Amino acid sequence: MELFRRKDDTMGKNFHDKVVYQVYPKSWKDTTGTGMGDLQGVIEKLPYLADLGIDLLWLNPFYHSPQNDNGYDIADYKSIDPMYGDFDTFDKLVQEASKYNIGLMLDMVLNHVSTEHEWFQRALAGEEQYQDYFILRQAQPDGSLPTNWESKFGGPAWNQFGDSNYYYLCLYDKTQADLNWHNPEVREALYDVVNFWINKGVKGFRFDVLNVIGKSQDLKDAADGIGKSEYTDTPIVHEWVRELNKRTFGRYDDIITVGEMSSTDVSNSVQYSHSESNELDMVFSFHHLKVDYKNGGKWTLMDFDFDELKRLLDHWQTGMQAGNGWNALFWNNHDQPRSNSRFADPVNYPYESATMLATTIHLLRGTPYIYQGEEIGMTNPNYKSIDQYDDVETHNAYRTLLAQGMNNSEALAIIQAKSRDNSRTPMQWTSEDQAGFTTGQPWLEVASNYKYINTNVTNPSQHIRDYYKQLIRLRKDYAVISEGTYRSIQLDHPDVYSYMREYDNQQVLVFNNFYGKQTAIDVPEDFLKKDARVLIGNYNKRQLEKELVLQPYESIAFLLE
Repeated sequence: MELFRRKDDTMGKNFHDKVVYQVYPKSWKDTTGTGMGDLQGVIEKLPYLADLGIDLLWLNPFYHSPQNDNGYDIADYKSIDPMYGDFDTFDKLVQEASKYNIGLMLDMVLNHVSTEHEWFQRALAGEEQYQDYFILRQAQPDGSLPTNWESKFGGPAWNQFGDSNYYYLCLYDKTQADLNWHNPEVREALYDVVNFWINKGVKGFRFDVLNVIGKSQDLKDAADGIGKSEYTDTPIVHEWVRELNKRTFGRYDDIITVGEMSSTDVSNSVQYSHSESNELDMVFSFHHLKVDYKNGGKWTLMDFDFDELKRLLDHWQTGMQAGNGWNALFWNNHDQPRSNSRFADPVNYPYESATMLATTIHLLRGTPYIYQGEEIGMTNPNYKSIDQYDDVETHNAYRTLLAQGMNNSEALAIIQAKSRDNSRTPMQWTSEDQAGFTTGQPWLEVASNYKYINTNVTNPSQHIRDYYKQLIRLRKDYAVISEGTYRSIQLDHPDVYSYMREYDNQQVLVFNNFYGKQTAIDVPEDFLKKDARVLIGNYNKRQLEKELVLQPYESIAFLLE
């Protein structure tokens, strides 16, 4: 039925049928033998990405940086760190990507800069103009820090400003100083940065932790001793995001934007992404990735709460739909453990686990994001020593866990499950040394399973990748997937997350078994009255029946007409 098919593959503001692929440049492909990925490596692998069928390529920061937070501590926004390449290489990347109808999406870190940034260094040198670029406060009368806020990486959110009696706010690492968005000069400087990259041919932006830029000028202690409520999703953030839109990307029809929204809610996310809000196109929210946080704590161990996972996915689908907002759909990114290690069983069911999770996300309402390696079934590396980890947050957490009385084995087990380095291991290209990532010593150890999980292995990796290609194509071919409404089905089922997508006279029924056991679900009678065919599935095709029996980690989607 051609009425429901899309044939236009050109880049444009209609992003509902687009799919974004995230590359962590440091771990993608090294062409120089330094052990670090580079932009030339991105160029070399463009045919791989084009074959997959993606539309936008999101690159994590490659700007000049001391690398205390793997590039999110930016020392110069308008630069390329020499370890990644130069502007000639970047320009070539833009040109070559465009030949494949792939646009570049860059990571913009506008909440903070490295303490090595010229702005901070001039502030330290005593220039008052630049001191007002940052959030500086004196200690409280009792000598305590300006506020009791905690850093998201552990420890206090304040660090002494040089040898003065002032402290600067650092919500993340102490080498990342938060910018003072209340200063119009700061906003102008940041808008200039975004426009600089637009003029370089960039077609998208992912704005890092954008919803925390709106700190009050009158800072105060938080009742919970953490502080998130004092600076997250404050009203002025929306005003500033609208200004950012107006002064930069909003002047163009073909630039796609997504905001990383830490600890946000549906109401604010609707406002950020509503089609008439003049803010952003879509948002990342993370609540569904906290369902294995014991008592809300990240650095803990527990089985994921499936009921809560379903509830949250449904809550965000229905809430964003009702408000005409738009979700960014994802399981994985550079800050999250691998989803197949987290929510499934990649050892016993590698193909089924990966494809079930992919089906669940890709057929929801929103724009899917694929993180490098998930399309071939990459897993957590399960390093055996803390020394194998690089991430600053991970090492801070490890020290904290030991200080709380855990022994090394207990602390390491938590690190193995929750570290951000789980997703940052080098891309597994081949079964050759270092997984074909580098001819040198990689900056982070390659996962030990690279010999049987890589792009050259047929089973499971190529089979998983072929499945991803089908999912990407379906989103482009069927408006019921890219534009349809969402409704859950039997949300209380103990093993299955099922839902329906609907557009005009078409429906898609999606069933996902999240466990390594056979289970059955009763299909509502209304659906059985229609002509049904399998649209996609990770087992053998079958008929839609009243009692649908699902195999371990099975996903199946039926098209009803």
